[in-house]
Amino acid sequence: MQRAAAGLAAACAGLLGRVYGARVVLLVGSGDNGGDALYAGARLARRGAGVVAVPLARDRVHEDGLAALLAAGGRVADDPFEVLASADLVLDGITGIGGRGGLRQDAVPVARAARGSDAVIVAVDLPSGVEADTGQVRGEVLRADATVTFGTYKPGLLIDPAKEYAGTVRLVGIGLEEHLPPVPALEALQHADVARMLPVPAAESDKYRRGVVGVVAGSARYPGAAVLCVAGALRGGAGAVRYVGPATDAVIARFPECLVHPGPPGKAGRVQAWAVGPGLGDDAGVVEEVLASDVPVLIDADGLRLLDAAAVRDRAAPTLLTPHAGEAAALLGVGREEVEASRLDSVRELAARFGATVLLKGSTTLVAAPDGESSPVRVNPMGSSWLATAGSGDVLSGLAGSLLAAGLGARDAGSAAAYLHGLAARHAAAHGTPITALEVSEALPAAWRDVSAA
Repeated sequence: MQRAAAGLAAACAGLLGRVYGARVVLLVGSGDNGGDALYAGARLARRGAGVVAVPLARDRVHEDGLAALLAAGGRVADDPFEVLASADLVLDGITGIGGRGGLRQDAVPVARAARGSDAVIVAVDLPSGVEADTGQVRGEVLRADATVTFGTYKPGLLIDPAKEYAGTVRLVGIGLEEHLPPVPALEALQHADVARMLPVPAAESDKYRRGVVGVVAGSARYPGAAVLCVAGALRGGAGAVRYVGPATDAVIARFPECLVHPGPPGKAGRVQAWAVGPGLGDDAGVVEEVLASDVPVLIDADGLRLLDAAAVRDRAAPTLLTPHAGEAAALLGVGREEVEASRLDSVRELAARFGATVLLKGSTTLVAAPDGESSPVRVNPMGSSWLATAGSGDVLSGLAGSLLAAGLGARDAGSAAAYLHGLAARHAAAHGTPITALEVSEALPAAWRDVSAA
């Protein structure tokens, strides 16, 4: 607790800039987070801050922490709303990682007063009202400007909707490393992790040894989906892209290096992986044919709507499904709002139900393998709100399919593709202007270079 308090006080001092004379209010619950806030408040009081505690449960306050605060010159508020109105910084220590179901009713007025002030709100470990293990939000939450978390990142700090309440997150080590489980529930890749996954041609490589990805996408109504899927595939590490479908003229006009065939897939030539679905329309036959193949398959968009779950479960080769929340809801037979509220549970359920790796797209992109808790769910830390544009998912499908053809497993292909896709969007939107899906594909080489240089 003292290590946590030291890290918390240091973070608050950095946010305040000048500690002496600053007005700090501690919202103190009955758990250890309340104790962390009290001990951190004592450290700030010793540096000259005016620190006032607002206990939410006077009979269950952390006694030693309160004594330390009072000994350092802090005090307990007579009127919480008066001190909150003039606060420079508020420490949210109301609830801890065991909190469920949002803030208690007696804490809501104080939380609203804190949020309505001009103070910087700093959450202790995680914002009060979010669920640490799932990222769910089931009631009122005190939104933080910054969160100081201890020991390890909690899923609720990485997964929406809870992630949106955390603000900037800072991790403070407190010596828990040897006590953490050997397999975490969740992991977030960094540049160096993705760099180790990316395919690199050897001296003896040719385009076929590097892998050929087959793209089955587009229709007379949606030829652009084929073009965008191929655009992603061409930049995904495979040696060649073989397009199969009715949009051959549009594809070859934009990408003359692409191999094209009108179909069906079985007569188009050998591939090491298939990406099927974007803009496909209602051609269920090609989805069935691709699923019957013995190579890895990515299924997206219309392909998900035409999916035979039994055919996916019976496959020996890896399968990667890439739904957004609406498509995931249809596959699970629930409402979209349920998927968006429970993204972690939803991606795990999909992976288990279909026996496939699932990349659940959205504000928080998650990748889950079908092996349950044997491997962590991966959360993609890259991205941009500008990615919410037509066709961006088609680019992602082509990119992930290409990585499958280049030899990556389904979990790594989905994770690396989501990471590069999000980083490319940041490059494309660097000036804060709207971007197109094609611009995302064109920024993929820059994203690949950034990652490879790690």
